[in-house]
Amino acid sequence: MSRRFAVAERTTAAAEGDVVVLLIGMRINRFWAVHHWLPVLLSMPRMLRELGRQPERGLLGHVLLTASPRTYCVVQYWESKEKLHAYAHAPDTFHHTAWTFINRKERSGKVRGHVGLWHETYVVPQGSYESIYADMPAFGLAAAHGRTPLERRGRRAKDRFAYRPEKEAPPARADGA
Repeated sequence: MSRRFAVAERTTAAAEGDVVVLLIGMRINRFWAVHHWLPVLLSMPRMLRELGRQPERGLLGHVLLTASPRTYCVVQYWESKEKLHAYAHAPDTFHHTAWTFINRKERSGKVRGHVGLWHETYVVPQGSYESIYADMPAFGLAAAHGRTPLERRGRRAKDRFAYRPEKEAPPARADGA
């Protein structure tokens, strides 16, 4: 259902259960120190390409944003906090290589404040998020989890917050209990 063109309808994200959102970014503190901040700026697209080639790692989607000429951010949507944590600590990833390099520079006293790094992670429980997309292509949460017609979740925000997927009945136990 991922379309890159606007659709003349109102939709909402088809996410069910908890939603894991990672906000990660950088700030260029000294523009003249290109040799310090450019490698950091270029590392995020490399990590996103790596994750795109390995969907089993758990990245569902992302949005690249800029807040100013010096501040850049990526909003990432993950299958679970466990998969996010596993990627962050996996020794076979570019993320591991990048953090090893940054930590080595920091320990040797070679970090001079030319570039700032930050991240925030949120696990948003079901019932604590809602969305609406009017005449939009799939974007953000809807691009990561798919989208559904607004009427299926409710036309009002309070209805979408209250939405709970229908749960299947648990399978009958073989012992008759």
